[in-house]
Amino acid sequence: MTAPQALLEQDGVRLTVDDAVATVTLTNPAKRNAQSPALWRALTEAGRLLPGSVRVVVLRGEGKSFSAGLDRQAFTPEGFDGEPSFLDLARGADADLDAEIATYQQAFTWWRRNDIVSVAAVQGHAIGAGFQLALACDLRVCAEDAQFAMRETSLGLVPDLAGTRPLVSLVGYARALEICATGRFVHADEAERTGLANLVVPGAELDAAVADLTSALLAPPRDAVVETKALLRDAAGRTYDEQRTAERAAQGRRLRDLAGLGE
Repeated sequence: MTAPQALLEQDGVRLTVDDAVATVTLTNPAKRNAQSPALWRALTEAGRLLPGSVRVVVLRGEGKSFSAGLDRQAFTPEGFDGEPSFLDLARGADADLDAEIATYQQAFTWWRRNDIVSVAAVQGHAIGAGFQLALACDLRVCAEDAQFAMRETSLGLVPDLAGTRPLVSLVGYARALEICATGRFVHADEAERTGLANLVVPGAELDAAVADLTSALLAPPRDAVVETKALLRDAAGRTYDEQRTAERAAQGRRLRDLAGLGE
């Protein structure tokens, strides 16, 4: 066996690759993996660095919490060293503010690429940006102590890191609105009951459960999983007949490939 290859270690993010499995780890447990623009840039870079051989990406956080959300230093007048504070950004032009937020969002969007399946391993707190990072993944395996909360509204803000659509898709509009508007905690048992979590296990079993799921995801042929993910991911935006058409096209590609007639 070869040791996992380390491809990135910067600004609170580590990327390692072991054959078809990549692991992205948040590495600042002393601050409960609080997030910053530098961390978001590192997450975006991790997505760019993924080798084409990777099929499953596991996202985890070191320490007792997955991620406690945005580092509150962002809202101080001085902000982070070498970064414009959020208050300074708010005073700038609309186009500049929009472009900056779009850059932040890139850290949360690549996890749903069709060529990978992403799995968040969540323990402890997943708050605000931490909640949205867990939502960025395709699947979530949670420890029994996992607690999700969307606290942006308590700060006078909205969830803007690409988390609102997957939240509505998972739990429905009414529950998503209630979760976001109240900022309350969603505990692991409710997360599993409402579809937010795929699986909840004792904390000591989290790593093993993620490893088992990863193995199961790697078992089928890669192209079949890629095509199936694409069908399911885009299903909500299609009519019934459009989805049937997409299914036929995807199956045609798979059959031609299995018959040795692929491009």
